[in-house]
Amino acid sequence: MPKVVVFHAGKEEYALPVENVVSIEKVEEIRAIPHLPQFVMGIIKVRGEMIPVLDLGNILYGTTAGTETGMFLLVVQTKTMQIGMVVKEAKEILEVSEESITNVGLLAYSKTNYFSGIINLEDKMITQIDADVLVESLESIKEIKDYVNEQKAHQN
Repeated sequence: MPKVVVFHAGKEEYALPVENVVSIEKVEEIRAIPHLPQFVMGIIKVRGEMIPVLDLGNILYGTTAGTETGMFLLVVQTKTMQIGMVVKEAKEILEVSEESITNVGLLAYSKTNYFSGIINLEDKMITQIDADVLVESLESIKEIKDYVNEQKAHQN
């Protein structure tokens, strides 16, 4: 049975496949970077690795997480690169049955093509996100990746 990490962004609950999630961290100091899109909060160092920090609330709803207390950093491995996503309450790991996951008509909508399905549970519905598609769909992901790689090069 697939396992997912459930978290809040905006007012909704979302899930990522557990195999994409490297770790869940407390949000430490994020170094801001000028001239990058609003959804990029900056760069953070996690276990010696420089990763860009994305504000998922901003990507999904255009609102900023800011530095609300109780925010978590989901360190996520995608095909493109490792990213950090600032989310509220990364609260549980759930085992979900394949039958409970439905593909939705919404998935055809190009702006939300990173929603890979809806997990229907008895008491709630959780939208599952495909982290690879999400990262690839972001404008300027190439510049962000180049910036991170430049920073890594300067460190060595």
